Amino acid sequence: MQIPNPAYKICVLIPTYNNDKTLQRVLDGVLQYTKDVIVVNDGSTDTTAQILAQYSQINVLTSPKNLGKGIALQMGFTKAKDFGFDYVITIDSDGQHYPNELPIFFDEIKQSTAPVLLIGSRNMNQDTVPKKSNFGNNFSNFWFKVETGVALSDTQSGYRAYPLNYIPKKFFTSKFEFEIEVIVRTAWNGVAVKNIPIQVLYDPTERVSHFRPFLDFTRISILNTALVTILFVYIKPRNLIQTYRKKSLKQFIKNEILASHDSPKTKALSIALGIFIGLSPFWGFHLALSIGLAMFFKLNKVITFAFSNISIAPMIPFILFASLWIGNKIHPAHIRILSLHQVTFESIKHNLLQYILGSFVLAITGAIAAGLVSYLFFNIKFKKAK
Repeated sequence: MQIPNPAYKICVLIPTYNNDKTLQRVLDGVLQYTKDVIVVNDGSTDTTAQILAQYSQINVLTSPKNLGKGIALQMGFTKAKDFGFDYVITIDSDGQHYPNELPIFFDEIKQSTAPVLLIGSRNMNQDTVPKKSNFGNNFSNFWFKVETGVALSDTQSGYRAYPLNYIPKKFFTSKFEFEIEVIVRTAWNGVAVKNIPIQVLYDPTERVSHFRPFLDFTRISILNTALVTILFVYIKPRNLIQTYRKKSLKQFIKNEILASHDSPKTKALSIALGIFIGLSPFWGFHLALSIGLAMFFKLNKVITFAFSNISIAPMIPFILFASLWIGNKIHPAHIRILSLHQVTFESIKHNLLQYILGSFVLAITGAIAAGLVSYLFFNIKFKKAK
């Protein structure tokens, strides 16, 4: 039975490594639904090559040695793009997935109005599901939510649909952890990642798992550490900057500040935190601090980031002068800064202690003043709105 799809060109990709017990059954099942099949033989040493030789109608890619599932998938993605396919549906060759559920993926893709990455959600509460698989899936789900903000019930299933033109072009990983990297980074690209329910078969007499618990779990943990670091250092700052730049100042104040559903207290604290960071001496770290501290204190990240920009270029000489002047009042130095023209890198170097003391006093004073004024303002606006 062929499932035509006029909207998108879709193929099925099957990476395989030493699964000759189940490979033929999977191939026969898939071919009932589509003739567009790519198989990547990832250095199998069993009878996989002989089985594949019986299927002249499928496209076979062969690696002379085992390179890992991630590399096998990437090889398949490249070939599928060369053939002009828009989507690749991946299905494991170990027999745990049911080919008769391919139409579920076809229908979901046809109904989507925007690019979507689909992951089959298995019933992990079945008696036949190994406990280590259940734990690994819950672990992966937790980190995926941390890294993307999206809650999924299954992030480790290999039964997936990838929108080829919207996934990253280059990857860092090559083994099982690749399947985590690709969904996180695709979500960061603004593509929806969704679960669709599927069935799963775990037959211990047939299934051959190549997952190495200690080594692969270590790889996955290292990957998650790297992804969380990238999230806070690059992705969140990038998203905030894009949000900030897309709107005029008037639009930003109206949409992100006045129309925010946060309480007057939260808005005021977010502004105070932003002002404190912007006036503090942590030059080069203002962006990371504004996002990280706003998340830690559960404040409005956009507002905090916006007000940390008080230290924009035209304001820097005035901030430096005020910091040095205040610092000299607290702890007088031999060289006093009495005018704006005296503010140079050399003067800051010779008055470093005064600058640091003054900048913290200025940051704290400015934060308190901004927080109190904005709290009163938001309270008045809130009462008028009632």
